[in-house]
Amino acid sequence: MSTNIRTGIIGYGLSGRVFHAPFIDVVEGYELTKISTTKPKSIALIEERYPVTAIVPDGKSIIDDPEIDLVIVTSPNTDHFRWAREALLAGKHVVVEKPFTVNVAEADELIELAARQKKILTVYHNRRFTSDTRTVKKLLDSGLLGEIVDYETHFDRYRTDPRPNGAWREQPLPGSGIFYDLGAHLVDQALWFFGMPTAVTAEINSQRAWAKADDHFDVRLHYPSFTATLKSGMICRIPGPTFLLHGTNGSYVKYGLDVQEATVDGGAIPQGKDWGREPESIWGSIDAEYKGVKIKGKLESEQGDYRDYFINLRDAILGKTEIAVKAEEARNVMHIIELAFQSSKEKKTIAVK
Repeated sequence: MSTNIRTGIIGYGLSGRVFHAPFIDVVEGYELTKISTTKPKSIALIEERYPVTAIVPDGKSIIDDPEIDLVIVTSPNTDHFRWAREALLAGKHVVVEKPFTVNVAEADELIELAARQKKILTVYHNRRFTSDTRTVKKLLDSGLLGEIVDYETHFDRYRTDPRPNGAWREQPLPGSGIFYDLGAHLVDQALWFFGMPTAVTAEINSQRAWAKADDHFDVRLHYPSFTATLKSGMICRIPGPTFLLHGTNGSYVKYGLDVQEATVDGGAIPQGKDWGREPESIWGSIDAEYKGVKIKGKLESEQGDYRDYFINLRDAILGKTEIAVKAEEARNVMHIIELAFQSSKEKKTIAVK
């Protein structure tokens, strides 16, 4: 391995352009070596932003390069397993964009292969590194709200028309639809906060008449003393709360999304000590009483920072720490996704085994 971790990114859609390339470019210890794409607009953008990065036509040109240490898979979901498997077989460390795969069997095979190859395999569950998620995690760990009795999270959008050019996420393909796309985030957050549930009840459907894949879900993860509700829809002009928690000592409610995606998408470079810091206007509200102290008002959000994902990944590859987002955790997300689809299809609650 060279001094820097030579990195190739398969694909340069939203994921490669916003969530991976800018961070590989700025985090110390990486070299953004290759990006695969054939789209003229993407090629022009890469040439402008990363002039020393090679542009290649496909993932094979990255995987077959003996100098590449790390492969980041940002292809459509149907190709996650294929590219990850080929990269591991070629002796590369691998990051797979969420969702990990399109089913549990594929996830299990990749985990076993990574173990045999003695390579890092992780999934880009970046929502663990946002302001809102970090704030909720710290709140839960503190015990400030007491015993949680209700948890609800939304990832709502408003778009009534199809995406132009027939976007693959809206086609009836394995891994398509809003639950694989946004639900993977919400499931991972819940499992990170609370662990595996005992059962799942779900309604996953399409609300837009033209939709060929699911565009709405209401999923309940049942825990011994409360239910975690995960919701998302594409016809929500007024989004629901990003997080809503009720506990025996108090409540917390948060609206608005983490600022990092929109900031990078607008062309900003992820750098500086204030990167990922939320403005006060979207801090959450708390009303609680803890050990006789009453707390009410705005709660300052923790600072989000996707750079921390890549810092941890770098250090794990170098053998200095454990990987933060374990492939086994991402596999559990796929398990819950499969059970949720089963629950929705059979119209009944499914036990988690």
